[in-house]
Amino acid sequence: MKTALTREKAVGLLREYNKEPFHVLHGLTVGGVLKWYARELGYGDEADFWEIVGLLHDLDFEMYPDEHCIKSQEIMRENGLDERLIRATASHGYGLHFDGLPEPQHEMEKVLFATDELTGLIGAVALMRPSKSVSDLEVKSVKKKYKDKKFAAGCSREVIERGAELCGLTLEELWQQTLDAMRSCEDSINRQMEEI
Repeated sequence: MKTALTREKAVGLLREYNKEPFHVLHGLTVGGVLKWYARELGYGDEADFWEIVGLLHDLDFEMYPDEHCIKSQEIMRENGLDERLIRATASHGYGLHFDGLPEPQHEMEKVLFATDELTGLIGAVALMRPSKSVSDLEVKSVKKKYKDKKFAAGCSREVIERGAELCGLTLEELWQQTLDAMRSCEDSINRQMEEI
């Protein structure tokens, strides 16, 4: 029997396997970003599901970095979670970690693939600003830092570019949309992080 997963339960599962605030913040951010994209792309009735996919996409990364996108499938199945959720979260590792991971097919999976690394890069750019916020961040600042390969070097430009292509967007369009998405959930996420 599949477990109906609420946002509250998803956050609890995220926090069970991720103790570092950075990893929790990343899950919350990608969740909020996917929820925004769901609404923008006409999937408003699935926005909560999209958010849960974002929340749990890196469920195994902190504890099992060498089994990323593999161990999470096992954990989710042990918790009786839906195969659609398991497939969606695993697909963001396609071509990156292990052979056999599903290729992003649904629009949500493509958005996850495209925005996962990008949210990290945009977040790093925001931290360089006096405000430490995306609220006053402009795409031109993201573009400048994006071109500097030493800046946020762990955020793969290749993956971001492949993701933009998967979504049928230019890099600038992806940057702007993801920045808008991050602005939409920043205050809520900051409040949640204060409670951690």
